[in-house]
Amino acid sequence: MAVLKWWETAIIYQIYPRSFQDSNGDGIGDLPGITSRLEYIANLGVDAIWISPFYPSPQKDFGYDVSDYCGVHLEYGTMNDFDALITTAHELGLKVMIDIVPAHCSDMHPWFVESRQSRDNPKSDWFHWVDPQPDGSAPTNWLSFFGGQAWTWEPRRQQYYLHNFLPSQPNLNHANSAVGEAICDVARFWFDLGVDGFRMDAVHTINADRAPYRNNLAKPDFELGDLPQEQQPFFRQLHDSGQLNQPAIQTFIEKFRKVADSYSGDRFLMGELHGDDPTLASETFTAPGRLHATYNFSLLEWGGSMLMV
Repeated sequence: MAVLKWWETAIIYQIYPRSFQDSNGDGIGDLPGITSRLEYIANLGVDAIWISPFYPSPQKDFGYDVSDYCGVHLEYGTMNDFDALITTAHELGLKVMIDIVPAHCSDMHPWFVESRQSRDNPKSDWFHWVDPQPDGSAPTNWLSFFGGQAWTWEPRRQQYYLHNFLPSQPNLNHANSAVGEAICDVARFWFDLGVDGFRMDAVHTINADRAPYRNNLAKPDFELGDLPQEQQPFFRQLHDSGQLNQPAIQTFIEKFRKVADSYSGDRFLMGELHGDDPTLASETFTAPGRLHATYNFSLLEWGGSMLMV
């Protein structure tokens, strides 16, 4: 009988650092606070912890707008605090997973600060820059998860840039192989420090296509309802027809998996997904050589309600 990997039977305890445990009385949770509670967590019978983003960030999306992938936000502590956390966790037999945000970063990240300056700088194509249509409108009908268009105008370049979430969260252009390699370098940085796996945020929103982009099709069976997703314009579209879950994403996923497999200890990759066909999306992202597992909010819905387990 094959021996199961640690993550195949693990109970994973998610920690949102900002609200979990404050160690210095400033009212904000931090890494030393997490470390102080690890023995308690281990005694619950937990096998691993998953820590939501603690990277430097303007905090416009509470850490999912990353301005430095290889550091610790000042309010949460220091790299020494992270080293102490992971050492203590491993001594207690706990695996440590952290979030990684491969699809977008903050508009304060040096990559975007440079990219938006001109069309001919070294990072000029690290993001999705697209000319306006002849009438000046946005390149496609894509909408943001958070409302409004998924395109914002940049006067300096006289182009639009893509953001599936806030305008301050520009999408990285994974059609440029250097972008994917930079994210893989981030993985290596944290794996070298002993991290046991990543939860990959909104991995289905990675865009590795090139202009011209396809418009999303209308959702033929959309009906108004009481829940937010039954009212907002965003949910009137079939996103997989152009904007999300595009095949080119898997090139990056396969490269990222090879990085994980190059380390000992069965490093674990779990992706967050959503899609017009949630079963197909999960099957695609967990095909051999890709992610080990996914979780899909669509598959957590039951009778119109969201079940969180």
